[in-house]
Amino acid sequence: MQQERFSEIIALIQQARNNAIQTVNSELINLYWLVGQHINQRLANASWGEKTIDELAKHLKTYHSELKGFNRRGLYRMKQFYETYSTSKVVSSPLAPLKNFQQPTNAIVSSVMTQLENRGIRNTLLTQISWTHHLILLARTKTDEEREYYLRLCIQEKYSVRELERQINSGVFERAMLGNQNPPPAIKELKQDISNVFKDSYVFEFLNIPEPHNEGTLQKALVTQMKSFILELGRDFLFVGQEYRLQVGNSDFFIDLLFYHRGLQCLVAFELKADKFKPAHLGQLNFYLEALDRDVKKEKENPSIGILLCKDKDSEVVEYALSRNLSPALVAEYRTQLPDKELLQQKLHLLFKYGGE
Repeated sequence: MQQERFSEIIALIQQARNNAIQTVNSELINLYWLVGQHINQRLANASWGEKTIDELAKHLKTYHSELKGFNRRGLYRMKQFYETYSTSKVVSSPLAPLKNFQQPTNAIVSSVMTQLENRGIRNTLLTQISWTHHLILLARTKTDEEREYYLRLCIQEKYSVRELERQINSGVFERAMLGNQNPPPAIKELKQDISNVFKDSYVFEFLNIPEPHNEGTLQKALVTQMKSFILELGRDFLFVGQEYRLQVGNSDFFIDLLFYHRGLQCLVAFELKADKFKPAHLGQLNFYLEALDRDVKKEKENPSIGILLCKDKDSEVVEYALSRNLSPALVAEYRTQLPDKELLQQKLHLLFKYGGE
């Protein structure tokens, strides 16, 4: 086909376009950092007052109306951006000098550039997301740990602005910190690093399914909303199929949902339970994992992992059930409504406060 003949050229064009967009974004974020740095330093040494920011904004609007985003609010956001990350480990590596800028010939501009510390953040994580993403992180996160968590997750999963907002609303950071504090023995023995891959609880507010509901309704809704489901799981998950058939002896068995994880290079089986976790549920999941590893897993792939997704669970019961479980399995709960973020934050605060006692 003609489309296949030209696929390599199309790929080169698309890659160049993506590189150009990333370069522009990197320069823009770097500019906002430098402007924020300059304002911060001027205010700190009292060479500027608060009213000077208003005067600067008015000057830019009057004489450089083509510049967007440099109103009073925008300038203070740049100052906040610099102050938030200036001591963060995200930019702890030596900041690179501005090598790509030609030295201005205008004497006034040269003086300003001399006074401004010519350092930038082009080679840091901060330039990997857009300014709109940064504004959301600055407005919606409360701690350096939370902010860095979402920053790295946003880069890893390539979240759109809307997707980032959804993850913050669903309390992904709090759920990640509260969950998987003590992975079961079989999971610890895996050679793969599963940190930040699986969650202790999943939020499916996008399903709009009735309460109560059964496993069939849940499964059908998840498959129908697969794009949103993958967003909650993580983009390295590839959907293999629903009711995945396993033949053992003369009998057929069916896994509710089967995925492949690109990073872990293993099959991941999801079994759905629309009720509270029971230790007996693990027997079925273990059987499926054994069948997958014997008959489906390829030679170079890692052992399959099982996720028992329940409507509710008692953490102590789960710990007991998994303590002697030989298969790499995890038990997670799901919710069909967004969690109470304040409650999650309170639990997280208590965990940090008393976790070491």
